[in-house]
Amino acid sequence: MISKLQSFGNSAVIDTIEKKKEKKNPPLLFNLAELQNECSKLFKISPDETLQIVQSLYESKLVTYPRTDARVLSSAVAKEITKNLHGLATRSEYLDLLKDIKQHGIYDKIAKSRYTDDKQITDHYAIIPTGEGFSNLSSMSDTAKGVYDRIVKRFLAIFFPPAEYRKVALKLLVSKEAFFSNFKALETLGYLKVYEKDVKQHSDNQQQNNSNSNEEEISEAGIEAVSKFKNGSSMSVEGYEIKEGETSAPKRYNSGSLILAMENAGQFIEDEELRALVKGRGIGTSATRAEILAKLVKIDYLALNKKTQIITPARLGELVYEVVKAAIKPLLNPELTASWEKGLNMVSDGVIGQNEYLEKLESFITKNTNLCKTLTNYNDLSRIFSLVDYCYKK
Repeated sequence: MISKLQSFGNSAVIDTIEKKKEKKNPPLLFNLAELQNECSKLFKISPDETLQIVQSLYESKLVTYPRTDARVLSSAVAKEITKNLHGLATRSEYLDLLKDIKQHGIYDKIAKSRYTDDKQITDHYAIIPTGEGFSNLSSMSDTAKGVYDRIVKRFLAIFFPPAEYRKVALKLLVSKEAFFSNFKALETLGYLKVYEKDVKQHSDNQQQNNSNSNEEEISEAGIEAVSKFKNGSSMSVEGYEIKEGETSAPKRYNSGSLILAMENAGQFIEDEELRALVKGRGIGTSATRAEILAKLVKIDYLALNKKTQIITPARLGELVYEVVKAAIKPLLNPELTASWEKGLNMVSDGVIGQNEYLEKLESFITKNTNLCKTLTNYNDLSRIFSLVDYCYKK
């Protein structure tokens, strides 16, 4: 292939060039799951530790109620949000940001923005700083101070305009062979000014799962130079290279990303109707997910690396999984939970009666219990157990 391209000479022609600007809005505010995920990555602490820290911040009047699934403000809180901002202005480390916020004037419109929505709030709004309780902060650990700082910055970011990027996409032709290049450059910091000291770290955290692997981030000068190219113009080719790569297995869960997976368990359901039924419910609640995870580690179903917060299955957990898989496999499928949820909704809507639902539930339990009693797959399980044991030999 390379020799064929070399035979065409050492120039390429720009077939098309597309230029556009893209705005990236500040992220939504923290709920407990999002905060636990961020703290797992940044501070390498478990969801349980994050909950303990944010609970202490709450009890010290520094932040609002932590056990929440909401990532937005209530309309009532949005109307009084200047109180929180004025309180934070007494802290020197946030004073310059507060001056910028006042200049932008976005706080006047926050009640009508995507960061305020009463419909998305069940019991409590997002975790935000109160602008009070600063006398309690000095006696807290560095990690607690770091967690508080992340909450403050996520809060302040919503009062800034979007970050703006310039993007250029090129299609080049060498004879009839097409090559594509995509470039982008940060043109206006916008809300990223809140994270100016750690823009790269913040950008990695926010865009890790959404980044375009075929898009190269370059300097403003670089994007300016690329933007000057014209359709039909020629470019010199220094050489050709083939890069070999391998697809990577999905990354292991860490304690924070597993909490998010629990919160959004419905994403693993293929059936659209059933997926919609469990949207926003997930496994556990904001108050119990960290406890569930901690218990699974304690009873040796999961293993937690405290330094990296990486979660892996433990031997006992795998054995239990294999037993359930061999006996009542539907229990491992989130679609079963969604179908039960659908039945509850049908009872609530009067489509079926309560007794009919209970009869179906009892029938499922009885049928599968009786099935377990008749199973004779001991040899199969024995082989599987041996394989599991082999994987856990030190």
